[in-house]
Amino acid sequence: QVPLVESGGEWVQAGASLRLSCVASGEIFSTRGMAWFRQAPGKEREFVAAIKWSGRVTDYADSVKGRFTISRDNAKNELYLQMNGLKPEDTAVYYCAADSTYYSEYVRVRVSHYDYWGQGTQVTVSS
Repeated sequence: QVPLVESGGEWVQAGASLRLSCVASGEIFSTRGMAWFRQAPGKEREFVAAIKWSGRVTDYADSVKGRFTISRDNAKNELYLQMNGLKPEDTAVYYCAADSTYYSEYVRVRVSHYDYWGQGTQVTVSS
């Protein structure tokens, strides 16, 4: 198992910014792509952003492009999601996840590509 622990979720008003963090086990964090997903009540878990194990390649869902930024610090075993210009539709539980493949050449976006998950952190955006 790769323990993943998210933090940073809060209740905020529309337009605010938040930074989510995810601390991972150092043993294999630096060898795996990482991603953020989110799940709103009554909806399926959806991709938000992903970053290659090297940190050099990222990908974003269209709904968050230009507002969210994913980054990682392999020296600290930490993953981040900077969220700016939050909207009510961003309200969800946010999960960090580790790719099941070591040193993947691709940034992957499907839930099925990730086999380690944190417990989630709640982000609520009011209008």
